[in-house]
Amino acid sequence: MRGKQPISVEENKRERVLLVSLIHDSSKRHRALYRFEELEGLVKTAGGEVFEKVLQIKDKVDPSYYIGKGKAEEIKRLVEAYGIDTVLFDTELTPAQQKNLEDLIKAKIIDRNVLIMDIFALHARTREAKIQVELAQLKYRLPRLTGFGIELSRLGGGIGTRGPGEKKLEVEKRRIKERIQRLEKELKEIEKHIKVQSKRRKNVFKIALVGYTNAGKSTLMNTLARENLKVADSYFSTLDATTRKFFLDTQKEVVLSDTVGFIEDLPPYLVASFRSTLKVATDADLLLHVVDTSRPGVEERIRIVEKTLSDIECEDKPRIIVFNKIDLVLEETVLLRLKDRYQNSVLLSAVTGEGVEELKTEIRDIIADISS
Repeated sequence: MRGKQPISVEENKRERVLLVSLIHDSSKRHRALYRFEELEGLVKTAGGEVFEKVLQIKDKVDPSYYIGKGKAEEIKRLVEAYGIDTVLFDTELTPAQQKNLEDLIKAKIIDRNVLIMDIFALHARTREAKIQVELAQLKYRLPRLTGFGIELSRLGGGIGTRGPGEKKLEVEKRRIKERIQRLEKELKEIEKHIKVQSKRRKNVFKIALVGYTNAGKSTLMNTLARENLKVADSYFSTLDATTRKFFLDTQKEVVLSDTVGFIEDLPPYLVASFRSTLKVATDADLLLHVVDTSRPGVEERIRIVEKTLSDIECEDKPRIIVFNKIDLVLEETVLLRLKDRYQNSVLLSAVTGEGVEELKTEIRDIIADISS
């Protein structure tokens, strides 16, 4: 906190956020710093500003305050001194922990999952995406009504309170459950329509772009399909599966589909809500696993995506690992090591076009092998 002066909220209209993480021993400090970096990117995407980060090293999680009452009181003093609006925890808090922290700190307390759902709410454009987001929000918040009778609107506006389900969460649990049932029924109708469209593409070779959020899937989609889809340097900018023709010199018609990005510890209720969108990957003949090579933790993000693909039963799909953004990598040895370690991989830059022709050749070969 050295060098920072208390600033009134009026001086900066962006929501001021304090990040909190807990590790069990100091050897995991590097991992925590990486998670902080990602969390800061999520906050920025949601329209907030990270003011400070607090790392707690503690053997066990405190069942009442998660980080312990002493550390919570320390955060309370920071909140009061610097006009912080929101305290964001890099984990899913229990209902009891959240209530205790709110009562003590007297600020809005949200966890990582709420933030992710908030970003999904910001980016939901179609009816399907809005239903999926609302379903995830309701399923998350329903158990948090138990025992406390919390009026969820009391937290006010801003990060973690947006989305189509916001006002509906003020009704009693029975009404929320009825709402969930109606939304699930509507989502099933949308899924039926998607299945009909999929059957029409029976003789079409389907390719799905998958990968960690903000890996450059939409940019690659534009490059390959000669499209001009909106590209944003933010997390989860693509929620709906976008499908376009891929003009490739093959006997089969080929289509490309962009999908929602993955992230570490993606909440299971969010994966469940977006199952119809993720079905694009399960129905695909080939997966292009797009990886951002310009950021640290490349292999960890590959592992996370592979696990998510396994969770949605895509682990046996043919795939090409596309190491993207090579124009931003200074050390060529890093790229050569990745190419050597991962079979069926291509180095490219979706922005400059370097390596794109090699990727097309790989795709043609796979189409020929599968079709023969």
